[in-house]
Amino acid sequence: MFKNDLLKDKRILITGGGTGLGKEMAKHFAAHGADLYICGRRENVLEDTANEIMENHNVNVNYQTLDIRASKDVDDYIKSIFDDKPLDGLVNNAAGNFISPTKDLSHKGFDAIANIVFHGTFYITHSVGKRWIENKHKGSIISILATWVWTGSPYVVPSAMSKSGIHAMTQSLAAEWGKYGIKVNGIAPGPFPTKGAWDRLNPGDSKDGMSTSSVPLGRVGDMSELQNLATFLMADGCDYLTGQTIGLDGAQYLTGGGTFSQLDKLSDEDWENMRKLIRDANNKDKANRS
Repeated sequence: MFKNDLLKDKRILITGGGTGLGKEMAKHFAAHGADLYICGRRENVLEDTANEIMENHNVNVNYQTLDIRASKDVDDYIKSIFDDKPLDGLVNNAAGNFISPTKDLSHKGFDAIANIVFHGTFYITHSVGKRWIENKHKGSIISILATWVWTGSPYVVPSAMSKSGIHAMTQSLAAEWGKYGIKVNGIAPGPFPTKGAWDRLNPGDSKDGMSTSSVPLGRVGDMSELQNLATFLMADGCDYLTGQTIGLDGAQYLTGGGTFSQLDKLSDEDWENMRKLIRDANNKDKANRS
């Protein structure tokens, strides 16, 4: 779809770039010539991803452990990048989520999601954006959101609230920062199965199960479809496209009800079994990393 050098000489930061959707977008950016910065909380994962990308593509990949919930650490990290050379793009991909009846949700559980998705995304966006403005440097921001920003969704209230806030940030900053040549957009993916997140949000379910029953196309997303959209938004040539959150979900959200509305049929016993499956998946993931 794109020329191989479409992103040549661009420097792009992807938060949560070591795994999942972040890694997939990073690979596609690199394949089209971009030099990358990836950050996350697990150094071994970041290192493995950086090495994998550099082995397959003739680009530079810098990695750094970072907890985006820590505002000073975020600003120090962004400063260190700009002290070398400005970024050209930012992908706000780092996130967290789990399913739970809201009545069973603790305040600590709510904060665990809101501090990453809502606060952390703003910290890093603000830190990058203010330096672009100071340096009179154009840039592109993409935030990975969810279709819940339009519909809401039961059982993921902390994420729905937080991502709706980032959707509002996307619109607000597009209007405020457009005069500086900064475009700000969002992508709202439907079901794109990735290891880890899929196990926590669809425990015990295959990638062709519950989450596709409400997708008019009848399937999950292909990762290349997300990669193509992210690369298009990051490239030159579509600067007039800003302030938009683009749904990429096979028209799933148009069927209504929110992604997890089908969970209404579960009993308290079913929920306890789900929590056990999620804990087992998390423990297995930890064991594989150790």
